[in-house]
Amino acid sequence: MAVKQLRPYQEKLKYDVRVAWSEGHRNVCAVAPTGSGKTLTMTSLFDDLQVVSVAIAHRQELVGQMSLTFAELGITHRLIAPKAVIAFCIAQHVQKCGRSYYHPQSPIGVAGIDTLLRRGDELAQWFNQVQVWDIDECHHLLRDNKWGKGVQIFPNAYGVGFTASPVRCDRKSLARTQHGLFDAMVLGPSMRDLMDQGHLAQAKIFGPTPSIDRSKIEVSKSTGELNHSQTVDAVHKSRIVGDIVDSYLKFASGKRGITFTVDIEQAVETATAFNARGVRAVAVSSKTPDAVRVAMIDKFRAGQLDQLVNVDLFGEGMDVPAVEVVSMGRPTQSFSLYLQQFGRCMRTAPGKTHGIVIDHVENVKVHKLPWRDQAWSLENDEAGKRARKVDDAIPVTTCTTCFQAFEAVTSICPHCGAKQEPAGRSLPEQVDGDLIEYGPELLAQLGDEQRRIDGPPQVPQEASEMVQRAIRRNWEERQQAQAHLRDTIALWAGVGLHVYGRSDSEQYRRFYWKFGIDVGNAKLLDRAEAEKLRLQILEDMER
Repeated sequence: MAVKQLRPYQEKLKYDVRVAWSEGHRNVCAVAPTGSGKTLTMTSLFDDLQVVSVAIAHRQELVGQMSLTFAELGITHRLIAPKAVIAFCIAQHVQKCGRSYYHPQSPIGVAGIDTLLRRGDELAQWFNQVQVWDIDECHHLLRDNKWGKGVQIFPNAYGVGFTASPVRCDRKSLARTQHGLFDAMVLGPSMRDLMDQGHLAQAKIFGPTPSIDRSKIEVSKSTGELNHSQTVDAVHKSRIVGDIVDSYLKFASGKRGITFTVDIEQAVETATAFNARGVRAVAVSSKTPDAVRVAMIDKFRAGQLDQLVNVDLFGEGMDVPAVEVVSMGRPTQSFSLYLQQFGRCMRTAPGKTHGIVIDHVENVKVHKLPWRDQAWSLENDEAGKRARKVDDAIPVTTCTTCFQAFEAVTSICPHCGAKQEPAGRSLPEQVDGDLIEYGPELLAQLGDEQRRIDGPPQVPQEASEMVQRAIRRNWEERQQAQAHLRDTIALWAGVGLHVYGRSDSEQYRRFYWKFGIDVGNAKLLDRAEAEKLRLQILEDMER
């Protein structure tokens, strides 16, 4: 094989996978951002091992892309796919590489999951010989679904799965001890790391007024995703097609983009609307013939198309080069799908200063900024909160002047400097817990209550001596707990000020979103709640 040289973080991820295997973990989940080069890392791993191995594509359209990647790296491989797909792959090899890299007896295989399962009896001998399997988008893999059944047909193999986010909408865990098949997780760099190192582009996010009200769309209890028929109905009753075209022309005119839609009808309507406004666009989906789809991508790469409007095609796995802008016209509750869609414009390219995301369906508001810190875990409370930690994520707001999105830690838009005026100032939630923005009545109310708590105990004179002693003891314990809490809040704020240079306003807002309570009301908590919050703050400072 002639595998390209890896970047240091790719070498480390590959090394960590092999270490996990050596420690007895049979199947390893490797986490790395969209655009980090997971396919290249996997290919290099195959090159190192030189054993019978198979790369599994979770959708048929991805078999061709994976096969072409292997061919471009000089890797001869077998294909486990329908005859038409094999013929298409061979034609792609010849066109792009000058020769075919397909060989039906090669120890290296590229397989579509559905064909793999259908040909079990025919390929049983080869299945027993396979020593390593790989699957991309491995958050799909559960023990009892088709992806899990697919990898379990290799009885003697070690496995590795790559994903940008090891979480699922239905909250089911990827761990073997729960619903999955993975024994260990290894972590690559974060999206922020790759952005800072120049391996991913910076991004600008625009959030025009949403065209649909996603709060009226039910969330499936079984899948955790938005009800598809209701989503389609809401989209078709909205003005979203016109909004997508208008916003593209306003924020990203002339840049090459991908638009995500809910169904073929919306995709065709959107592409038609683009063309009517002078934007060269085409609608593509999984129903588009392979040769046509590849031809459209080639035209896009060559600058002969401005927009690829797609349905469930470029969200996961599909690598489309030269994307500068992503228009989100499909709402999703899937954090994994959101990351994949967002990441399509994050790849670097000559002359590209940043990617642009235009979010028409509040995906960014729901899922927050994709490069924020994540606390991934292989196991999770499947019956409770989602596997990913979302409780302290800073919400994203949109400037009412320039429509760019930013974290709600300031009332001043960092992009254009416009002041975001709250709807009111009588409740902490109206100003995101920012004490500086509180109205005088709210401040007076909090001040009066705090002075009452800090003052002498209020003991009813008619109460018995035993009750009076209990009231005084509880009062003193609350004051002591509050003193400890306030000292801890001051320490947390001091770190924010002196280490991160945050203003008081930003500190108040970060505290509110991180701990679920504003500083003013935190100083009114009872003894137990005050102690609980103090421990949460200390835990946050230790991270």
